[in-house]
Amino acid sequence: MAERRVNVGWAEGLHARPASIFVRAATATGVPVTIAKADGSPVNAASMLAVLGLGAQGGEEIVLASDAEGADVALDRLAKLVAEGLEELPETV
Repeated sequence: MAERRVNVGWAEGLHARPASIFVRAATATGVPVTIAKADGSPVNAASMLAVLGLGAQGGEEIVLASDAEGADVALDRLAKLVAEGLEELPETV
């Protein structure tokens, strides 16, 4: 299983707008991805309710994971998005 640990770059954490950006990006990868707090249970990264339910704060470590084909590229892109608090999924990593 591929995994990336990253600190949330959005000051407000994964709430409302940043969560929406992240969920759209996770869905756009076409790869099933889970997200979890460093010490928590993983949830579906493509589910807005699940991502909001994490309550991830700015600066807090999260874990992105996937065991699908193409997971490394997808996780690298999502990790960059989260770490840098970007507005959209980066074209290249």
